[in-house]
Amino acid sequence: MKVLLFCMRLKHSSVPFVIAFPTQRLEAFLEGHNRAFAYFGGVCKEGLYDNASTQVVKILEGPEREEHTWFSSLRAHYLFNSLFARPGRGNEKGSVESLVKYVRKRALVPVPSFQTWDELNAHLLSWCQKEKEKHMDQWLEEQKALRPLPVTSFSAARPKPVKVDSYALVTVDRNKYSVPCQYTGQVLLAKAYVDRVDIIHLSQIVATHPRCYARGEAILEILHYLPVLQHKPHAVTHAKVVRQLPAVFGRLRERMVGVHSRGYKDFLEVLLLLRDYSVAELTTALELLGESTITADTIRQIVSGDNVQPQVYSEAITTIDDATKYDQLLAEVI
Repeated sequence: MKVLLFCMRLKHSSVPFVIAFPTQRLEAFLEGHNRAFAYFGGVCKEGLYDNASTQVVKILEGPEREEHTWFSSLRAHYLFNSLFARPGRGNEKGSVESLVKYVRKRALVPVPSFQTWDELNAHLLSWCQKEKEKHMDQWLEEQKALRPLPVTSFSAARPKPVKVDSYALVTVDRNKYSVPCQYTGQVLLAKAYVDRVDIIHLSQIVATHPRCYARGEAILEILHYLPVLQHKPHAVTHAKVVRQLPAVFGRLRERMVGVHSRGYKDFLEVLLLLRDYSVAELTTALELLGESTITADTIRQIVSGDNVQPQVYSEAITTIDDATKYDQLLAEVI
């Protein structure tokens, strides 16, 4: 996967800050400042930038620039000045330009492998800390000159009004995200951060999803659709949001529906447990129960920690060679 590096370097001490993002959009640029200033423990007096569209809307005469509204808001929040290199003169901010190559050669060779963004950024942060230790004397001097951080960080998100469609979905950057079904038809506010999308009704966050950078994807939350599934229980056999659950749920659905024609209602009772327990908790319980007889009650007992002995499905075959033995066997069953 290709990753983008946000790099900031202090001029006096040369102490760097580097973080990886899946995008170089405006929200990543803004969030990079939040993380950098938090790492430094203060704010610089001024910053030197190139003329990227995340910072500059229009290049005016001489050093003057028409700044991007969100970049100006970021500066107003943290109270620092901006300077800009001349167009095509990246060498005027050579210390940070060279930092990109330096990081790639020193921190990312050979090309490492990470399972998550958090792992990658923990690796980069550790590398930054080692670089800071190399320049500790200069860093301690420069740290004294940094301005104090504001009480809160800047809101590094792009707000956008979105209308909820008939499937309880809103569209943000060519992907769809679910919201609770009761908001169908309403206009909500979506805030797209670099790592998540918050969807807000009035001042309340009603849905939060990991940010998706693909196209045409639908990111669904099962809790948003439980009221609909209660109203139309047969939908549990084919609804996309149900099929996106871990595979163990699919196996349980097939078994329950296969036992009798109303098994989909039994499966719905299992799904309704998600009001009280997480998908991860139910997944663990279902894997523990395996091929045993499963009901919503047995799952609840497992998740809540009650000592339950699973009943295993088995087929017993008995040969009767004397009719009196049949009567005895029948009596035992009854």
